[in-house]
Amino acid sequence: MKRCYLNAMAMLSAMGDSPGQACDLLRSGQPGLTLTDQFSPGQQFPLGLYDGELPEIPFSELKWQSRNNRFALAALYQIRSEIDVAVKRYGANRIGVIVGTSTSGIGDSEGFLNQRAVTGQVSGEYDYGLQEMGATAAFVAKQLDVSGPVFGISTACSSGSKALASARRLLRSGLCDAVIAGGVDTMCHLTVQGFSSLEAVSEQLCNPFSANRNGINIGEAAALFLVTAEAEGVELVGIGESSDAHHISAPDPSGAGAVRCMSAALVDAGIPAEKISYINLHGTATPLNDQMESRAVAEVFGTQVRCSSTKPFTGHTLGAAGALEAAIGWLALREGFIPPHYWDGDSDPDLPAINLVAESTADEQQEYMLSNSFAFGGNNISLILRRL
Repeated sequence: MKRCYLNAMAMLSAMGDSPGQACDLLRSGQPGLTLTDQFSPGQQFPLGLYDGELPEIPFSELKWQSRNNRFALAALYQIRSEIDVAVKRYGANRIGVIVGTSTSGIGDSEGFLNQRAVTGQVSGEYDYGLQEMGATAAFVAKQLDVSGPVFGISTACSSGSKALASARRLLRSGLCDAVIAGGVDTMCHLTVQGFSSLEAVSEQLCNPFSANRNGINIGEAAALFLVTAEAEGVELVGIGESSDAHHISAPDPSGAGAVRCMSAALVDAGIPAEKISYINLHGTATPLNDQMESRAVAEVFGTQVRCSSTKPFTGHTLGAAGALEAAIGWLALREGFIPPHYWDGDSDPDLPAINLVAESTADEQQEYMLSNSFAFGGNNISLILRRL
């Protein structure tokens, strides 16, 4: 069966506008989220905002003018040379694009929708195409002038990981020779206030797996990969997916769905649990998620495997989270380090004592890492990456 490799990786987030900046921040162990009420008037929250420059959209049509697409374009520029080589080698019709997102251009639509609520009319500058869930994938394909399969995935917080799983399917089915895949989500009032209405947002920096954890911090990010069957970069060696459908927003407290997808990823990779040297936890810092995930990890891997949640560094980037955390795993394998777990150190006695890494740790020998993404509705996925 055809193997799958993440040849080139691009990322931007609250950690910076390049893999190098992200690597430096993770190794420093010092998060840098922004305390603001910009998206929640009258109430400040720490948010994982990207505050750097973004490129202008090179197309005039209104439907392309979104922050999501500007994020995607900034990420594309990081790996454009590698993509251009693949297009020249395989042909534009053999290149696919899959982008996971939960917001698309909703943030850019909010002003228009508010205008309609107040006046009953919408400006002629509004184009509904801004917020179609496949809009960013279509934009990337247009920017690259490729004509293979193009689609978006919107399965909440598993979207970015699902895009990578779908990329592997396109390669194995013979429909594509290369796929640009990942996740892009940008900040908007809808997500910040929506999660706040669920009482899931913390007014402090998120505190995963602590006895004092009290919710998430929302973030924004883009993470894109060039995915091919050529052995370069990092191998996507295992994928496990499950759907426990326990509740529309709460995870199954038993962790059964998480156990199934982590176990399936190990089977798909053809390795025992002992081979995994690091787990990037979904680790949202909500009471139910952390309870469920720690139980599931302890059941499948025991309590010695090194783990961390990197969400205090990025915020929870929702539809981009799975791809962003796969990118962090890509960095960890390539650069030879374990990202630290940032928290207050106050263990919850009701949770299994999994091995949360206190400081960034050098490890140039690690071969396999696993990344978890657990979404609303019990939509779960685990990815296993292998260092070449």
